[in-house]
Amino acid sequence: MRQAGRYMSEYRELRQKHSLLEICRTPDLATTVTLQPVRRIEVDAAILFSDLLLPLEHMGIPFDFVAGEGPAIEKPLRTEADLAAVRRFEPREALGHVLDTIRQVQRELAGRVPLIGFAGAPFTLASYAIEGGHSNNFAHTKALMYGHPAAWHAFCDLLADLIGDYLVAQIEAGVNAVQVFDSWVGALNAPDYREFILPHTRRIFERLEPLGVPTIHFGVGTGSILGEIREAGGDVIGADWRTPLDEAWTRIGFDRAIQGNLDPTLLLAPLDRILTATDEVLERAGGRPGHIFNLGHGILPMTPVEHVQAVAQYVHQQTHI
Repeated sequence: MRQAGRYMSEYRELRQKHSLLEICRTPDLATTVTLQPVRRIEVDAAILFSDLLLPLEHMGIPFDFVAGEGPAIEKPLRTEADLAAVRRFEPREALGHVLDTIRQVQRELAGRVPLIGFAGAPFTLASYAIEGGHSNNFAHTKALMYGHPAAWHAFCDLLADLIGDYLVAQIEAGVNAVQVFDSWVGALNAPDYREFILPHTRRIFERLEPLGVPTIHFGVGTGSILGEIREAGGDVIGADWRTPLDEAWTRIGFDRAIQGNLDPTLLLAPLDRILTATDEVLERAGGRPGHIFNLGHGILPMTPVEHVQAVAQYVHQQTHI
């Protein structure tokens, strides 16, 4: 979960010279950052360094990253007409630099570990485009969703098509698995998820299924909708730290794999407390096949690298990998 980033000194050094978008758009730089955690931490897979908002720019929704605040959309979508005005694009052309990065990373990895690609899910991409950035209540998003359902569904149909195309292109370029991030979908209850999101996200996973590449479906704050998340698709369902892993897996169903779910803030704690919490996650997994040990969300910028290294080593020791 966000392997590369500000908690690593080598990444901070690179960021002093280049913006985040510049790194994402430059295969040499994105390859370097993708490989940084692989070289420092005993991870079992590399995660492509990119950003889930990259498709928005090519839909006619420009954005940038504001220091200390995160992504900011220049002109948020607030009306039916705004939603209807977005445009379709060909990911293989517009996002060819991401595909070049994938090929370059795979050459560098030379089979050392698998490479995971990713993209944003419809609700999360839509909410960024509509809210203009991060939101606590998603009021603008829900107002459009409830008030103009036909326009909402047309917009999410387009997002599902584009994300499906984008992930297929990543697979063709050589990723070994893909993850669909619905970071903000926990803002929805089960009936709203089922009505407004599930059909669109399901279309993405149905598109990927014939390709035979493992798929991961992740959201934050999704404890009450894990059953619906599972129904939408994914060979692996992510669970954040708010729901104990065994309870989350029961809601998902043991015929699916699970990813999770150490609280990322625990990596700021003393090492003995971190390892105790790690033990609890592993105990709740019960030794069943199909558990990917991971954080419940991304690594925080102030996290000591040594703590991340220690957890990775400890999990391998405890699980004899």
